[in-house]
Amino acid sequence: MRRRQFIALLGGAAALWPLAARPEQTKMPVVGFLNAGSPDGYAPYTTGFLDGLAEAGYVEGKSVAVDYRWASGQYNRLRAMAADLVRLNVAVIAANTPAAPVAKAATGEIPIVFVSTGDPVIAGLVASFSRPQGNVTGVSLLGPPLEGKRLDFLHQLVPGSRPIRVLVNPANPAADLQLHELRETAGAIKRQMDIARANTAFDIETSFEIAAQQKAAGLLVVQDPFYNSQREQLVALAAKHKLAVMYPLREFVEAGGLVSYGHDLVDGYRKMGVYAGRILKGEKPANLPVVQPTKFEFAINLKTARALGLGVPPTLLTAADVVIE
Repeated sequence: MRRRQFIALLGGAAALWPLAARPEQTKMPVVGFLNAGSPDGYAPYTTGFLDGLAEAGYVEGKSVAVDYRWASGQYNRLRAMAADLVRLNVAVIAANTPAAPVAKAATGEIPIVFVSTGDPVIAGLVASFSRPQGNVTGVSLLGPPLEGKRLDFLHQLVPGSRPIRVLVNPANPAADLQLHELRETAGAIKRQMDIARANTAFDIETSFEIAAQQKAAGLLVVQDPFYNSQREQLVALAAKHKLAVMYPLREFVEAGGLVSYGHDLVDGYRKMGVYAGRILKGEKPANLPVVQPTKFEFAINLKTARALGLGVPPTLLTAADVVIE
């Protein structure tokens, strides 16, 4: 064989050999993150979710990709977003309230992991907490039952006969359950309650103005993804109108709000991330029981209380898990 032909053949073999010997690169799984809130308002919760994925062995950008879909409080956008994630055939859909029921309606095949502040059984997400069945499981944060406790705490903080105004998002599927719990508690503690329905930033501003004009004793903000995304607006309006406001999460109090009672939502998202990772490894949602919280946080901002001229009863201070001076 001529020397030139031999070199050409050798060069061709060398070029082909690495392609044949190199193992085929595996494509990263994609998690669809379907959320009714906004990316800015939910930044700490998104971080919690990614921490949970990492605990399960999946790091965003390295071993898993996350496709984020944010409704930013416009819940009517969720159906199209869920349909798009199903069309892309993502490996798992991670959804919050009220995105989870929409995701379940969109697919019976793709696994779904939720963080729910409603009752997932009543909502039809799972058959039971211990045996979810189907393609859905997740973390239930028992939102509606906490609303009555929040009202009771606010009643102790602002005693008297003046009504307490309650801010409810009518677009939230859990709204009726929240109102049921609040009415039960209002009847038990004999406190008048006014309902304000708001699902836009303008509605929220109007509700605070009316509460101030009517000299409401205080205002209670129920658990809702849109309200969570509007933390800065809600806290600023409370300061502007000098209203005593009860919030559902500690993050509001850390931002300057007066008082909150609720679950650790960051940890809830972390647990959702862990479950998403376990499903990516091959576990079935039907075999993963719904997780429930064992701890709730009561937080008070004394600086805000002083600015409002409120004295915090010693019993509430003793009960508080977080006191901000």
